[in-house]
Amino acid sequence: MREQYLFDKIDLHLIRVLHTVLVERSVSKAAIKLGMHQPAVSAALKRLRDLSGDPLLVRSGGNMLPTDTALRMVEPAARILRSAEALFSDARGFDPHTATRTFRVMANDYLDPLFLPRLVARIKAEAPLCPIEVLPLSPDVHYQAHLAQGEVDLVIANWPKPPEDLHLGRLFSDEVVCLVARDHPVVRRGWDRDEWLAAEHIAPTPTFPGAKGVIDLQLDEMGLTRNVAARCAHFSLIPDIVASSLLVLTTGRQFCQRYVQRLPVVVLPCPIEFQPLNYYQLWHSRSHHSAAAVWLRQCVRGVADSLRTY
Repeated sequence: MREQYLFDKIDLHLIRVLHTVLVERSVSKAAIKLGMHQPAVSAALKRLRDLSGDPLLVRSGGNMLPTDTALRMVEPAARILRSAEALFSDARGFDPHTATRTFRVMANDYLDPLFLPRLVARIKAEAPLCPIEVLPLSPDVHYQAHLAQGEVDLVIANWPKPPEDLHLGRLFSDEVVCLVARDHPVVRRGWDRDEWLAAEHIAPTPTFPGAKGVIDLQLDEMGLTRNVAARCAHFSLIPDIVASSLLVLTTGRQFCQRYVQRLPVVVLPCPIEFQPLNYYQLWHSRSHHSAAAVWLRQCVRGVADSLRTY
């Protein structure tokens, strides 16, 4: 009976206050974000403390810190809010002009550097009230779990073999080329396969120890190994490194071509024929028929089509 009594005391607004206060770790900041007066947020926090039997936030020096109990409540509260956000939206249909739901897209930075800026611009132009969050597809991210739990709407990246347990939409294929500094000797004299293998290459940092990227996996299949002299965890910074060194970047033409006008770099054919890089958008079955998610996937598809210039 006590559990039912507690449940009757909880409403969605209280959950929203709980999540915001715990994320912001400040009653005043939470009030600003919620558009509420600070005394109202303080009163809601008192209710939450009474319901949970826990102080939730405690002072530590000049800061407020969540208790262990509060930390365990952050993600369940976020899930409740996400579920509530989607509960009636598809029943009403999705109107991008009036919708207020948040879109969350996870992507790596191997993409064409124009892709994500154009995607955000398109979403904000067509759905001006919808917040958009672009999340990094970093080595320690279990993106399948994020999709399954509804924490992410889409994942955009390239995989040699995309996961079979997710829905997949092909975006584009990209020819593998090399990016070198304009004054690199190879620009004048050219190169063959052995010279390319012996050159000093720069590659992205592996997603986990021992992992290999698309280029090195294909080289393994050919029984070949290149000389990787440098690695960088931030793929979008590699062209700047290439411009001031003799390092060679081997990746998709669409990515490389965007830097030719901005940096003293040159795009060269690769003397080894690689399979094209294939980029996809992935989503979970839970959002397959969602009107909002379908609209988002169409936006992604449209931006990919608009960037096919090479």
